[in-house]
Amino acid sequence: MLAYILSFIDRQILALLIGPIKADLKITDTQFGLLHGLAFSIFYATLGIPVAGLADRKSRPLVISVGIAVWSVATVLCGVTRSFGQLFLARIFVGAGEAALSPAAYSLISDLFPRERLGRAMAVYSIGSFLGAGIAFLVGGSIIALVGGEQLTTFAGLNLRPWQIVFLIVGAPGVLLALILWLTVKEPYPSGKRPNVDSPSFGAVLAYLGKHRAIFAPHIIGYTFAAMALFAVLGWSPAYLMRTFGLTPATSGVWLGVIAIVAGGGGVMASGWLMDWMTRNGHSDAPFRTGIVGATGAVIPAILLPMAPTLPIGAALLAVTLFFASFPMPPSTAVMQIAAPQRMRSRVSALFLCSNSLIGLTVGSLLVGFLNDRFFPTAAGVGVSLGLVTAFASLLAAIILSLGCRPFRTLVDQQV
Repeated sequence: MLAYILSFIDRQILALLIGPIKADLKITDTQFGLLHGLAFSIFYATLGIPVAGLADRKSRPLVISVGIAVWSVATVLCGVTRSFGQLFLARIFVGAGEAALSPAAYSLISDLFPRERLGRAMAVYSIGSFLGAGIAFLVGGSIIALVGGEQLTTFAGLNLRPWQIVFLIVGAPGVLLALILWLTVKEPYPSGKRPNVDSPSFGAVLAYLGKHRAIFAPHIIGYTFAAMALFAVLGWSPAYLMRTFGLTPATSGVWLGVIAIVAGGGGVMASGWLMDWMTRNGHSDAPFRTGIVGATGAVIPAILLPMAPTLPIGAALLAVTLFFASFPMPPSTAVMQIAAPQRMRSRVSALFLCSNSLIGLTVGSLLVGFLNDRFFPTAAGVGVSLGLVTAFASLLAAIILSLGCRPFRTLVDQQV
């Protein structure tokens, strides 16, 4: 979970820095949406599949350690960029490193926990994303407040803005974590090494997904729309608070840090508990039902975001939206670990994350920025854009996920 926390710190810190980065690099909201979404997801999606193939055959702790080192160095490089193009390139390599983490981690977790406890196990892992996002907001805001607004600071012979220093500080610890994880974490087998068993080809993985497309099509598409809602909230909530209520990055960091940890973390834990409770009570399609509950619950508070008259009400609506938007994380993972054979799990997870990032993250972040620039250019317009994208994506997610309940239930009943 510590690696997942760090990954979301490095991934999410960009969102808090939207104001100073836009001012310093002279970019639009649409370009910022590209930095937050497309730049990160290009390699996160495409490299995830071959890296997951390694995780299905080789040492999963080693795969994760190398990924941590790559994304941490890339985050540090974000702090020395001087243009939109340079920052875009550095963000690409942040995504490349993070592509190694979740497919391998999901596979490890599913080897360690029985099905009736898988929901809570995945929830504990998933909570790392919101702890990471919360820490990114809190630490990023504190550093900006500490070093000041726009003045240059000389570090290692470089003249750096405060937002650049934030990247250096949050990226550097990952290199140490990569080394510690490589030296201490072993495969969950008596020998500490994975048995040398042939892994199915990628063609066999695609054939399996095609055979069970009644499960995986609504799973991948439905949870991709749920991801679109979640990433839109995580990516644009700082801009929502700063533009709508006039907060500084430091103050919004405090508000959002608490919201991410309490509401986001609480949402994934509630989701994992609900999924396990449904499973114990005979609902074998619990991973789909739980996702539907979360997606449905996010619609109304998202619609109300632009109508909030005060900061406390806006923050409360944001918290409720994030609470429900976080629900799909544990059940979406559980479906893949239950429905896919052991030696296919990492690659099935990578294909799922490919869709989540290329469509969910990229389109969600970009669409909010596009709506801001084209249709709602006022300071309060970001609330309208964020509310529309989040509510529409959540509603589609709930409808599509409902199509997967029956076929998944049939498959699970056949496995028993």
